[in-house]
Amino acid sequence: MDLSRRALLGAGVAAIATAALASPALAVNRLRADKFPAEGSLDPALLRRALAALDKHQASIPNKDLIAVADFSQASREARFHLVNVGDGKVSSFLVAHGKGSDPKHTGWLKSFSNVVGSEATSSGAYRTGAFYTGQHGRSMRLDGLDPTNDNAYDRAVVIHGAWYVSKDMVREHGVLGRSQGCFAFEQDKLHTVMERLGQGRMIYADRA
Repeated sequence: MDLSRRALLGAGVAAIATAALASPALAVNRLRADKFPAEGSLDPALLRRALAALDKHQASIPNKDLIAVADFSQASREARFHLVNVGDGKVSSFLVAHGKGSDPKHTGWLKSFSNVVGSEATSSGAYRTGAFYTGQHGRSMRLDGLDPTNDNAYDRAVVIHGAWYVSKDMVREHGVLGRSQGCFAFEQDKLHTVMERLGQGRMIYADRA
């Protein structure tokens, strides 16, 4: 992609992001696939749904300057957890594991979502980031599920944490990441960046494109 086209696409995302900060519903109406950077791996339709979720849950999400979108239609070897800066439209992407119950044969592809306690599966829907704490996986972040598809997240202890089985080396050696018990598990050396950028009171939207 030449620099002029890259700049044009970037400007389009920034305009959409600015609209989202003022009114997520307006941003949903203005978002078009051809205004999203072609080199980005975030599906525009999924971003539209995430912005619609931000609008729906705006009373529960105090900080709307940045959202996260987890695209579980992609394989676990892909950087499919996207931090989207609503102010300028910039996207940063990270590896993230899905739950064992969502991929029982460990294919690297999420087969299904579940909100059932004990399912060890990933749940779809909008989450609000909560408090930091230190648990069995070290420094972690609590999550609250805001939809009927994930409202057991807190009771299931679905959180953000780091994991040894999430890494580029794991992808190179096995072609897939390991699996969590339904948590959003990240590379240990990327965990601090993800949690600090999200902070408390921001939205994660998880679904398939």
